[in-house]
Amino acid sequence: MAQEIQVSAIIPTYNRRDLVQRAIESVLAQTLPVDEIVVIDDGSDDGTEDILRTRYGERIRYYWQGNSGVSVARNRGFSLARGRYLAMLDSDDIWLPEKNRKQIEFLDTHQDFGMVVCDVTRIGPDGAEIDIFKRREVTPHDGWVLDALLMNPSLVPASAMVRREAWASVGGFDPTLTTAEDIDFHLRLARRWKIGVIDQVLTYAMRGREDGLSGEANTYDDYVHVVERAVAESAGEIDALIGQRALAATYVRNARGMMISSRWTDAWQLARKALRTAPDSDSRSQVLALLPFAARRMLATALRR
Repeated sequence: MAQEIQVSAIIPTYNRRDLVQRAIESVLAQTLPVDEIVVIDDGSDDGTEDILRTRYGERIRYYWQGNSGVSVARNRGFSLARGRYLAMLDSDDIWLPEKNRKQIEFLDTHQDFGMVVCDVTRIGPDGAEIDIFKRREVTPHDGWVLDALLMNPSLVPASAMVRREAWASVGGFDPTLTTAEDIDFHLRLARRWKIGVIDQVLTYAMRGREDGLSGEANTYDDYVHVVERAVAESAGEIDALIGQRALAATYVRNARGMMISSRWTDAWQLARKALRTAPDSDSRSQVLALLPFAARRMLATALRR
C-alpha cells in the first residue's frame, strides 16, 4: 500500500537558476521532511532545468511550461501535487527548518481551518534584514478573519500552508491578475475558511529584486481592483461600515504608492475616492494625511531636478 503523501511543496520559478536551488535546499533541510517537491519552471532559458535535474534527480518533480505567469505556474503545481497539505514557496524565498512541522501540527489540530500562515523576515537581495512582517499586526486572532484582512490583505505565499480542500474550494489563483494575485487568493479563501497564525518567523522572503512582480506598473491598480471585488462579493457577509473602511484604506494606501511612482493624476483620483468613501473621522484623517505626504514628495522631486 502506497504511503500517504502529507505535504507537497510547490515552487514556481522563472530564470532563477541559483536562487531556486537555495529554496529547494531549505525544503530538504526541514526537521520534518516534506513528502514531495513540485517545481514548475515557467519557461526559464537560463539552464534551470539542466542544473535541477542533475543536482536533485528524483528528489524533486520537475515540470517545464511556456511562460504563463506565476498564477498559472502555482495552479499547475497545486493540481499536480498529491499532498493533503499544500505549501507554497517562491523561488527567491526560503523556509526555516521548523516551518513544515509547526504548520502541519497546526492544521492537524484545527481540522476546520483552511490555511495557516507565519511571521516573515523580509530581506534585501544582499541578504540584509529589512523588517519582520508580524502577522498578528493585521490578523489579530485565529478563525474567521475576513473583516481584518480586508483592511490589509497582505500575504507572503511562502509563509502559507493550505489544506487541499481549501485550495480546491476557491479554484486557486486568478490567472488574469499579473500582480495582487496573492491577496486575491487570501481574501477569497478567508470568505470560506478559517485561517490561523503561528507567531514565529518561519520564512525569509526576498524583496527589492528587479525582476519582482511588485515593481510592475499595474501593481496598485490590481490591488485596488482585488479589494473592490472582494468587498462587493462580501456584501451581506460583512458589516457595510467595515467594507467602506477597507475601501478607504485601500485607496489611501495605493494613492500613496502612486505618488511615490509619480502617477499624480491617478493618485489624486484615488484620494478623492477615499474621501468620498471614508465613513468616519479616522478614515478621513488617513486621507488628509496624504496632503503633507504629497507635498514632501513634490518637494523632493523638485530638489532632484
